[in-house]
Order: sequence, then C-alpha cells, then structure tokens
Amino acid sequence: MKNKFKGLLVYLTLIALLFSGCSQDISTYSDNTEVTQAVTKSNSATKSDSKKPKKKSGKNTSSKKNKSSKRTTKSSKSSFSYKSVPKYKDKPYVAINNNEPFFKKNELKGKSFEKYSKLDYLGRCGVAEASVGTDLMPSEKRGSISQVKPTGWHSVRYNFVDGKSLYNRCHLIGYQLSGENANERNLITGTRYLNVDGMLPFENMVADYVKETKNHVMYRVTPVFGGNELVARGVLMEGYSVEDDGDGICFNVFCYNVQPKVKINYATGESSGSGEIKTAQNGNSKNTTSKGGTSKNQTSNENQDDSKYDYILNMNTHKFHLPGCRGVKQMSEANKGKYKGSREEVIEQGYEPCKICNP
Repeated sequence: MKNKFKGLLVYLTLIALLFSGCSQDISTYSDNTEVTQAVTKSNSATKSDSKKPKKKSGKNTSSKKNKSSKRTTKSSKSSFSYKSVPKYKDKPYVAINNNEPFFKKNELKGKSFEKYSKLDYLGRCGVAEASVGTDLMPSEKRGSISQVKPTGWHSVRYNFVDGKSLYNRCHLIGYQLSGENANERNLITGTRYLNVDGMLPFENMVADYVKETKNHVMYRVTPVFGGNELVARGVLMEGYSVEDDGDGICFNVFCYNVQPKVKINYATGESSGSGEIKTAQNGNSKNTTSKGGTSKNQTSNENQDDSKYDYILNMNTHKFHLPGCRGVKQMSEANKGKYKGSREEVIEQGYEPCKICNP
C-alpha cells in the first residue's frame, strides 16, 4: 500500500512539473534592440489617443492569429545592426530580418498613439513610433515646414534629380499617417530618392490599409547615423497590423539615404555629383550657380545674366527677389544665388519674399 502511495506521489509530481514548464515566455526579443546611435527609449516624448511592399487581406481568423503569433516571437534575429545591411545596389530599400519587424508582443497596441524621441546632443532625431489609426490622420491641409533645419541640411539642386532638390525634409512618420507637420523630432535630412522611392511606398500602403479597415498599424522608423555624422545613412522602417496580427501589414526594411549619381558626405551633408547644380547653399555658405556638380563653396559668376533666372537669392538675409528688384543691385555678389524654379520651392528651402518687389 505504501509503495502504491509513493508511486502516485511521483506521478503527480511529474505532471505538475510538465505543466509549469509550458507556461514560460519564449519570446526571443532583446530588451536592448540596437536601432540607432542617437537616442534611447528614456528620451521619448509621447502624444497619445488621438522584399517589396505587399498588401494583404485584413480579415481576422484564429488560424491567422496562430500563424502571426509565431512570426512575432520567432524572428530570425532579435535586434537590428547596421553592419548587417548590404551595400546599396540600385534598389531604394532592402528587407531586414526576413521582412519581419522587431516588435515585441507587449509593444503591439490597438490604441492610437505617437512617440518621438528627443533630439540628441548633436540635434539629431531618434526613433519615431506610432500605433497608426484613422484618428491620428490629418484633417487639414499640410502647412510649410521650411522653418525646420534638420542636421546636415543643405539646399542643393541638381538638374538630374527629380524635383531638382537633392534633399527633402523627410518625415520619419509621414504626415498622411500622423498629421505631424513641422515637428523637428520627426524631420531628418533625406534625399529625394529616400523620400519618394524608399519611404513613400510603405507610407502609402499603411495609409490605404488603415483607411480601408479602420485597424491600427504599429509603425516604427529609426534613423541610423554613423558615429557623429549629421546625415543619416538610412532609416529602418517597421510595420505590423495589430487587429489581424500582421496579416494585413507586415514589413521590416532598411531604406538607403542615397541619391544616384551623387556622392554625399554624411558627416556634413555636403555633396558632389555629375551634372549641373542650379543653386547650392546651406544657410551660411556662399554658394552660387555653377557647373561641375559640387555643393561646396563656389566662386560667384558675375558675368551671368540675372534675367535668365526666376529669382535671385540673398544667402545672407535669406530673402528672395525678382531679377529686376533694386535690392538685387545692392546685394553683394558673394551673397547672391541665382535660382530657376517655382516660388513655392524657394519658400520650401527657407527663403522669404522681398517686401519691395513682392516676388
């Protein structure tokens, strides 16, 4: 009888150990995800409540939940390292971690919020994160952001770049997703190529999905800087639809901050390339129209006819004038920039219209 009782106790003990072992968390994510050299999570400010991009069905089933649950807990890596990013080769972005985002289970929020990291000691942006819902999306037309000068900013124009301007003020979380306009914690110096070919397809995909399903998408964009460089090498973009457990949106890509035919000095933002620079200035430098493709300081060409240009820029006062304005005649050649383009483009670059000629 005693032997039977002892055997029963051993059996019950084994059963208890078996069930207690199954309840452990097997998440593979690290608490110290390596995402940027410019920010830590403790420096965040929060605003609450309010391969190739591929859109999926927004329907929700228990089988899909099980499938995506494995996706968020069994990613091939637990953190991001820029060292793992292949060199740029003619494509604006590359899939990271088999296109699976690094979100942990407890980071997936079905309630809208935005969080923007504080600027670091160099004035650089850090991680921007949001649970994107329809209530975050803008209800009014986007305003000017020309007053924001992100680190490494230069107003440089090449005739072979789409829209002519090499650099855009790139929103980490796009305006169409967040309604955040001139937020300095959400704007970096990014090439036209990064903005339009790299980031925009994913922003559009998320916006379309949220509008159609009314679901939320966890969205995180991390600018990646090298050392003390002022211009990011690129951005890590992660997206994951919450209510359908990633069935509608799931991506993890690195978008390169490059521009074909242009060589960028990421430490300063200066650039050089093959083609014509119509204007080049960074607010303090004395740059003018030139040939040869460089954004470094150039000697003014006093023999060029001002009337061939749409506007004349005073790079000291940051005013722009019509070519025939008397203010142009009083302007030092060292401060003069000659510009071909629209009025809106000039204002976008931080210039104000002259009050004499009202261009």
